[in-house]
Amino acid sequence: MIAKLGAKLRRTRESLGITQEELSKSVGLSSEFISLLEVGKRAPSLDSLRKLAVFLKKDMAYFLEEKETSFEILLNDKKMSRETRSELRRFKRYCEDYLQLEDLTGRRLEAAPLYNSVSPEVMAFEERERLGLGDEPIHDIFGLVEMNGLRILKQAVTPKAQVAGVFVYFAAEQAGFALVNTTLNLGELCLITAHEYCHFLKDRMDGPILDNADIVYEDYLPLYHPREKFAHRFAVNFLVPPSKLRRIHQKELSTRSLHFEDVIYLKRYFGVNTSLMLRRLLELDLLSSHKYYEFKEIDFYEFEKSLFGDVAGDAKAAKGKSKTISSERYKILGVSAYQKGQDTKV
Repeated sequence: MIAKLGAKLRRTRESLGITQEELSKSVGLSSEFISLLEVGKRAPSLDSLRKLAVFLKKDMAYFLEEKETSFEILLNDKKMSRETRSELRRFKRYCEDYLQLEDLTGRRLEAAPLYNSVSPEVMAFEERERLGLGDEPIHDIFGLVEMNGLRILKQAVTPKAQVAGVFVYFAAEQAGFALVNTTLNLGELCLITAHEYCHFLKDRMDGPILDNADIVYEDYLPLYHPREKFAHRFAVNFLVPPSKLRRIHQKELSTRSLHFEDVIYLKRYFGVNTSLMLRRLLELDLLSSHKYYEFKEIDFYEFEKSLFGDVAGDAKAAKGKSKTISSERYKILGVSAYQKGQDTKV
């Protein structure tokens, strides 16, 4: 309840366009106390809550009432298709089973810190620094985010569902979950995983999020809530740090013009798809707009296959009918729970 109260307080304050310092002065509480309230690390007294409610023009009950669970919110959408509802129910079972395994084994993940409002570029840099990544490529984005509190389910979602990813948060257990659609190509799959990780780092207390299949394309982002653009920019900077890309360009490519095989090399190095790498090079002024549109006309898949004999990033990650692909940690917990059951008769 404290975590939900803090999230409501932050959302209400931000909707009015006031800072923590301005709120603290107006209600006679320290800005440090307001900050701790908003991240769920302190509980207000009734007197403090009354002061906040009066200033923010809210009833005290607004901050205290319980919300529906994440899956209740998602599944109560009457406009949701039957296919999407079916995929969400499969995801819900996985989340419940995962939490049960953690309870049986006593191995609950510690969540990454909750970030306040900063730019997506700064947030990506700070999270990389916190994780000790520097500006090197991330070789296993799925394992990385899972060990930092966002449990991942790879699920081949039926095309009729039109889902790229789903984020839910269980506040009582402080447990985040993300479904990522493995029918995306591998580069898009990494992008949506980093995208959902941003929701976990920044939006976890603001309710569940269902991301449509076109959320991986930057051209569609203006149609969505600003948090989606923020999450996309975070994901791009998290996966392809500008400092590293510029250094490689300066070291390897500064003496000649960029060729398409260089683009393929760079996207394989960072583990993303060709479209994302082209866009990244363009926005960092490492590729001219003329070359950008010229390269977009090339058959990425066939070019890379002829060059390297295989295709990374632009290839499909999963084929065939819908199924769940449990994370490695989930499987290890299953083995551990079984062994514990054999020893303790659980």
